[in-house]
Formats: sequence, C-alpha cells, structure tokens
Amino acid sequence: MAADQQNSGATGALLVRVAGLCKSYEQKRWLSHEKFRVAALDGVDLSIARGTTLALVGESGSGKSTLARCLVRLEAPTAGEIWYDGRDLLGLSQIELRAARREIQLIFQDPAAALNPRLTAEEIVAEPLLIAGALPKQERRERVLDLMEQVGLPGDAADRRPAEFSGGQRQRMAIARALTLEPKLLILDEALSALDLSIQAQMVNLLLDLQATRGLTYLFITHDLSLAGHVADCVAVIHRGQIVESGAPAQIFHRPHHPHTRALVAAMPFAPPLDPAGGQAVP
Repeated sequence: MAADQQNSGATGALLVRVAGLCKSYEQKRWLSHEKFRVAALDGVDLSIARGTTLALVGESGSGKSTLARCLVRLEAPTAGEIWYDGRDLLGLSQIELRAARREIQLIFQDPAAALNPRLTAEEIVAEPLLIAGALPKQERRERVLDLMEQVGLPGDAADRRPAEFSGGQRQRMAIARALTLEPKLLILDEALSALDLSIQAQMVNLLLDLQATRGLTYLFITHDLSLAGHVADCVAVIHRGQIVESGAPAQIFHRPHHPHTRALVAAMPFAPPLDPAGGQAVP
C-alpha cells in the first residue's frame, strides 16, 4: 500500500505529497561507450500529514537519500510531482524556491561535514539568520541562545567550536541551526545512525519534544527499522526505488506483507514491541 494512503488520515492536512516520483541516472558501461540508465526512484508515492512523522526505511542504495535531495530540489526528478503545503515544488521560480527552502531543512548523518570548524557554536547556529538577513543583532543572538538551550546544549557551548563537542552534541547543534528559520518540515537523513544507542534514545526524545512544542513535521530516513518504530506515526519501506509497503509501525512489525519488509523485521537486533491489537510479538 502506498504511503500516501496510510498517512493521509493523520492529525492534520497534508504538508507533503509525492506522486509518481522517478529519478534515473545515465551511466556508461565499463570499457564501452554504451550508455544506459539506472533508476534510483521508480514511481514513488507518499504523503506526510502536518505535525506527524513518516519514517522511510530501506537499505543502502534503496533510493532514500535521492528522495531527500529531490524534496529539497538539490536534484531534479526525472518525472513525477512534489507538492509542499499546497504548492507545486517543481513549478516554483528561483525566488519562490528560496522561500520554500526556509521551511524545509535537511539534516545529514555527519554533522561535522556541515559545521564550519572555524566558527563557534553560536556563529554556526546563527548563520542561516545572517544569510537570510533576518532579525536585528540582539534579537538574533537571543533566538540562537534560546535554541541552543532548547536542544540541550550546555550553557558554555556558545563560544566553543565543533571539535570540542561530542557527536551527539554536534547533531544537537545541527538541529538548532536547522530550527533558526522556523521550518515546518525537517528531513533527517540517517541523522542518528552514527550515534550510540543511549545517545540515540536521548535524540529521539528531543525530536519528539520539539515536534510537540513546535508542531514540526518529520521525514525520518533510516536503515534501522527498530529506530523508526520509536519515532514514526507511519513507516514506509523503500526497496530498489519503490515503496513496497507502508503502514503504522505495529502493522509493519507484526503483519509485514512484502518479503523485503519481512527480511528487515527478521534482521532487527531486538524483538519489536508487542502488537497492541493481538498482544503477540513477531515470531
């Protein structure tokens, strides 16, 4: 079942709707001039209701990150539609696209790659506001310090540089930076996968708290089905560029239909929670 069918009845109106999205790349055969196309996305349909979380789960090379890049227009899809907050994202002018990108923020697996090592934490978090020319200096500083506190950075963090922080703290810094322009949608592309389990748990709690207080919508991209179950209202499984199954986490864990979904469930290192409907764990 397509992810748009599963997630359209959630708490709010749709914020994101993707229909028939395709992305292919031209490649050349080894030791040959012959060219061929490889499909990274093949007719993807999904939707995300405002204020909810859709977890997109798949192995490496399944098309997860390609979808993320298409959603923020870092790459142009080969075919299909992307609607964001009622607007055709593929039909926006450059000026309109810049405005839309303020509302859609992408957070990657490795925050260090996105954080300038020469800047202090305060300067890093403030950078999007400076680029956008938003807020007078004092108001900008107040917002930045407030965000750093909200994401749980220590009180002395403002004047420290990225190398002085742990991996989890750097990811908190990246989240604070993403929130400065008050986005509606956060796309988290394997954002927690490099962290220890205990730090992952803290970050999940942080994301849920921010969603509750700010009304954020998340596209949570991961290869970890068990992690997806802790954050998502709906889980969509992507395999070879196609959504092969979607549904509530309990349905995916306990009544998987597609062979690839069953393989992902079987590979989970911990038993999934009991099924609320039947009280049974996956055999």
